[in-house]
Amino acid sequence: MVLVITKKMLSHRPTFEVSVGVVLFLMPENKPQFLLLRYPHGHWDFVKGHVEKGENEKETLKRELFEEAGIQDIAILKGFREEVRFRYTAKGTEKEKRQQKGKGLYIWKKVIYYAAQTKETRIELSDEHLDWAWLSYEDARKKITHRNSRAVLDNAMKCIDKKD
Repeated sequence: MVLVITKKMLSHRPTFEVSVGVVLFLMPENKPQFLLLRYPHGHWDFVKGHVEKGENEKETLKRELFEEAGIQDIAILKGFREEVRFRYTAKGTEKEKRQQKGKGLYIWKKVIYYAAQTKETRIELSDEHLDWAWLSYEDARKKITHRNSRAVLDNAMKCIDKKD
């Protein structure tokens, strides 16, 4: 007996993906300001992206930060590394792209976050995003869409407070 696997069958298998994100901040007047990006689905979150073959986590962080915001000069905060895990179903253009590539539509995702400080204020936004903002901790906390990301911000803030 021969089992024929169709694209529809492949689209129902779960896919595991790893991304790296960064809680990027400035320190004007010793009060952190955090960079948030507005994604096409409308949510506000940190810079993040998929790990490419052959990259380590920090290489992914630096590449994504440059590609999405044009920032290169950073100092990664020691002692802060957080993992967030979630699952979702691809929709809209992501669903279409995944179907064309024969990728699954059910995604189990792990995002590894680092915190990093920069002195660069100018953002060169990629075409992957709709808007950006440098915000105080309180305003960033209100603007962030997902609860997991608010928790990452809270923990990063504790680490930044210890740094001083």
